[in-house]
Amino acid sequence: MRQLNPKKLLLSKWTAAKPVNKEKHFLVRSAVKPASEDLPIELFELEAVHSGRTQIIHWRDLQDETRWLQGWK
Repeated sequence: MRQLNPKKLLLSKWTAAKPVNKEKHFLVRSAVKPASEDLPIELFELEAVHSGRTQIIHWRDLQDETRWLQGWK
């Protein structure tokens, strides 16, 4: 499992290990602000480069190397 820092994920690039609907490359577009400012940021918005579709993902899901590869490959 790779080590990630959620504070450094913004605008990082990711490749889906198993692309769906030709969506292979993704960019972390923004952080989803928690309900309280005291809580840490845990959710991020990923945008598919091919289609522009966005999805919300927990930053720890990016540590799963069977689903996500860091960078564009």
